Amino acid sequence: MASQAVLKTVNLKTVCSACTLRELCLPIGLSKTEVEALEGLIYQRRTCRRGEHLYRAGLRFQSLYAIRSGFFKTYVIYEDGREQVTGFYMMGEIMGLDGISSDAHTCHAVALEDCEICEVPFDKLEELSRDLPSLQHHFHKMMSREIVRDHGVMLLLGSMKAEERLATFLLNLSQRFQARGYSPDTFHLRMTREEIGSYLGLKLETVSRIFSKFHEDGLVNVQNKFIELRNAAGLKRLIGEG
Repeated sequence: MASQAVLKTVNLKTVCSACTLRELCLPIGLSKTEVEALEGLIYQRRTCRRGEHLYRAGLRFQSLYAIRSGFFKTYVIYEDGREQVTGFYMMGEIMGLDGISSDAHTCHAVALEDCEICEVPFDKLEELSRDLPSLQHHFHKMMSREIVRDHGVMLLLGSMKAEERLATFLLNLSQRFQARGYSPDTFHLRMTREEIGSYLGLKLETVSRIFSKFHEDGLVNVQNKFIELRNAAGLKRLIGEG
């Protein structure tokens, strides 16, 4: 029977108003008073070590999780034992939305590196949202972004060639790092080539071959998991955005 990994509790007060990620996370657009109300709702700040699960498919849905630092992947397991990666999440993003409709998580979430998260009990979030229309509005916007992301993945897998899929994946990571104040041109991949392939619907050999081609064409510089986008404009032209 699947069981949730034990997460180490950090004895630190979680304060949204002092968090450097507040503009990327749930408190977007809230007033000072509203943020203070949300602060009282958050259970605790927790760490999740690399390889530990934040939650597993089938477990009762109780909370949402705001990522303060680190990277997670979500995945499902097919009946034949194959793993299908369904998403990658980084700091400033919310996890656990998959459990809202059925009151149970539909996928597994595992840390790709040591991570820190804030746990937000969903029942209390709903109660607070009824009193704070702005919080409810921004929560709906957050769920809408997840729907748009899912549609983007469907488009990615359904209509793009292999090179276009990987180019889009790298450009998306670049934009997300830039939004968090990091370099959009140089970053480390937290996921393996195999995990990227699973997410993009490509074989490991195909992902490795395309990385090599991008390197040879001067589009990216690849050194193991270190990525340098040497020609982002070229990658955009590849997917028809140049």
